[in-house]
Amino acid sequence: MSLNLKPLGDRLVVKPKEDEEVTPSGIVLPETAKEKPQKGEVLAVGPGARDDDGKRIEMDVTVGDTILFAKYGGTEIKMDDGDKLLILRESDVLAILDD
Repeated sequence: MSLNLKPLGDRLVVKPKEDEEVTPSGIVLPETAKEKPQKGEVLAVGPGARDDDGKRIEMDVTVGDTILFAKYGGTEIKMDDGDKLLILRESDVLAILDD
């Protein structure tokens, strides 16, 4: 996937991982009944925020990390190919998952 987005500051671009569309008992969930995803893969990372002296603060997340993020954090954007991506601040990231 070619990503033509470059996040600025302490922002990152995330591809949300959708949950299963079928419950364990076999019930198929419609789009409106699904929970908003809170897990995703980091596709791009900005250079980091600046401190009071103007120096860059290094980001804790890197491209390829799987993260948990705040349920209603970030801004959702729809790409030309139909993919939905999120632009989040690093402060919206709750944890990095070990694979």
